Amino acid sequence: MKFSRRTTMAFAVVGALALGSTLGACSSDDSSSGDSGSTTLDPNTKVTLNVVGLLPGAKPEAQQALAQEVADFQKENPNITVKTHDYEWKATTFAADLAGGTLPTVFEIPFTDAKTLIANQQISDMQAYLTQLSYASNFNTNLLQYGQGPDSHVYAIPAKSIYAVGLHYNRALFTQAGLDPNKPPTTWEEVRTAAKAIAEKTGQAGFAQMAKDGTGGWQLTVDTYARGGRMEDGKKATLTNDATKASLQFLKDLRWTDNSMGANFGYDWSGINQAFAAGKIGMYTSGQDVYTSLVQTNNIDPKTYGLTMIPLSGGESGVLGGGTMAAVSSKANNNEKAAAIKWIDFHYLRKYTNQDAAKKNAETMVASKQPVGTPELPIFSQTQYQQYQDWIKSYVNVPLDQMTTFTGKVFGAKLVNEPAIATQDVYKALDTAVQAVLTDKDANIDQLLNDANAKAQRAIDAAG
Repeated sequence: MKFSRRTTMAFAVVGALALGSTLGACSSDDSSSGDSGSTTLDPNTKVTLNVVGLLPGAKPEAQQALAQEVADFQKENPNITVKTHDYEWKATTFAADLAGGTLPTVFEIPFTDAKTLIANQQISDMQAYLTQLSYASNFNTNLLQYGQGPDSHVYAIPAKSIYAVGLHYNRALFTQAGLDPNKPPTTWEEVRTAAKAIAEKTGQAGFAQMAKDGTGGWQLTVDTYARGGRMEDGKKATLTNDATKASLQFLKDLRWTDNSMGANFGYDWSGINQAFAAGKIGMYTSGQDVYTSLVQTNNIDPKTYGLTMIPLSGGESGVLGGGTMAAVSSKANNNEKAAAIKWIDFHYLRKYTNQDAAKKNAETMVASKQPVGTPELPIFSQTQYQQYQDWIKSYVNVPLDQMTTFTGKVFGAKLVNEPAIATQDVYKALDTAVQAVLTDKDANIDQLLNDANAKAQRAIDAAG
């Protein structure tokens, strides 16, 4: 899903984002109120481009790195002025922000949302602009399709945080609880045992789960996939499947039988990251790319961080995957769109295809003490991604040796897309079930899922 987060891609080939302020008029052509009529920006035409920046609360070092990147971009494109704005994609506020015109001209969306925005004509057709990039034909087509409209044109562009969900764990709490941080859990029963030990020995939550603003449903879907279940079968909601029931029962057991989930049962994506970085959570599930945010926003101690595969059980079990796309407001004129593709190239993509750009980006990040080398899944080919890894190898400053039980296994796992229809509505319907199980000892799992399934089906039917 990834709220700086979350969100879908087709991973078969790969495996074989809160608004800071109201922006009003988000971008402007400073030399003319009209378009150039071309997909190429005249170097004499001045454009001010508002774009998403970092998560709210990002550390000064992260802001410094972004400011340097903007300066480098503007040096290369002196006719474009870039203004960045704090941004975190949230299901509860995004639609209103978009409708109200308060988003930057270039903004980030989950893979799951692109088709709806295209259908509603809320993002720009970027096909003619994208084809100007030398590497435009090299995208993983299974990825690119999520940003394509019925006309096969590209409206949203795969940009960053292409992830598979992993199990994040606190190595320090593992040690304090008498557990071996180099041997993290490989089954859900081992997760439960470790969570109980952490809670009993350290007083912190052994395991925590996101629960609101769609994140509860997102992570319950993660748990369901890991046990071989699915939330949709074509246009039919299947939230009452046995794997989802088992996932809720697991949470209920940790919460009420083991008392190993602490006292906070209302986490969202940013909240659980903050608590984990502060040493208040032993384990939680989220995208494998979240380490960057933990450093930039939450000041995590790298020595305490561990990443491993989520436990998989059953023949159809798989890992939920997602990522972030860059989109351009449908209100943008041609000059703004031409400027936007230059920024999308420079900020998100060029480093994966150009050695000099890769090294320059890595140097900038290292100089500002920002993470370089956080595990990702490839936007282009796996071969291209490996070449990128070779380019930045000498700059890597993340504890990859504490992530090997994830990175060494993820490409061998079945990677599964998020529910394809009415994704956010499905997640919101499941939020209620997660919250009830964590706050009501007598919660009836069957009834909760029946109710959630009915809500999800109505949303699926409405989506056509």
